[in-house]
Amino acid sequence: MLEAETEIGTLKVQSAARSSVPAPRRLRLHRNRVLGLLLPTALFGVWALSSARGWVAPQILPPPGRVGTTLLEGLSSGELVVNVGISLARVAGGFVLGGLLGVVLGVAMGLSRRVEEYLHPTFKAVSQVPVLGWLPLAMMLLGIGEALKIAIIAQATLVPIALNVLAGIRSVPASFIEVARAFEFSRKQLLKRVIFPASVPALFVGLRGGLTQAWLSLVTVELLASSEGLGFMIVWGRQLFQLDLVLSAIILVGAVGLVLDKGLERLEARLLSWRPDVSYGNNVAEGRAS
Repeated sequence: MLEAETEIGTLKVQSAARSSVPAPRRLRLHRNRVLGLLLPTALFGVWALSSARGWVAPQILPPPGRVGTTLLEGLSSGELVVNVGISLARVAGGFVLGGLLGVVLGVAMGLSRRVEEYLHPTFKAVSQVPVLGWLPLAMMLLGIGEALKIAIIAQATLVPIALNVLAGIRSVPASFIEVARAFEFSRKQLLKRVIFPASVPALFVGLRGGLTQAWLSLVTVELLASSEGLGFMIVWGRQLFQLDLVLSAIILVGAVGLVLDKGLERLEARLLSWRPDVSYGNNVAEGRAS
């Protein structure tokens, strides 16, 4: 009985400590969120004011109310939902394919200097070519079907993930390797217990960058070679001169992209909760707060 009470008391102390420690951080996060809303709120105010005063013709910049109505009508009719689903399916296919290839190639370059010498210059060159530069060649080889979109998204995803995995493996502290050698780890144990776990934060940096590039590439390829998706809706609205539809699709592109990035950020925070929060930016923020 005494042991049970002791364990309960210990759990209460630990939970109280966990709830009290991150309080300044929660306050800082709330403050940053409020500050982050200032600019979009100001832009929305300028948009509404310019529409109300007639500074810009409604044929060029529709009023916010009209755009909101178009957005709600598209969501209620299911048209926007269907196109969002199509775009997300394309991103998922290209992101998974490019992510797997990027991880494999990044690990290969990270573990072998010879492989890095062969591949790294090509990766750096490929990363300098925008999506629009690859589209003509890809369209000649793959047509304008789904294969084109998946290939473009996979290429955009592959490069940042591979380069970040490479950087993560190469940035493992030498002290970690020395400790592993002192314990006489085999190569398999060294990779499994030291190098790969230490590279996970860099992997998530690459995943977030790859997902962002995948979403941007999707919209670009849908603008030029698609009959479905959010990018197509932007082109369709422009052709019909329905700028309220164009702005509705643009708002959805930004919202979905933000949700995807925040979702991956939350997954990273959950999986890497063991990592100490000692980055330069956090230290500066804490210093200002104090």
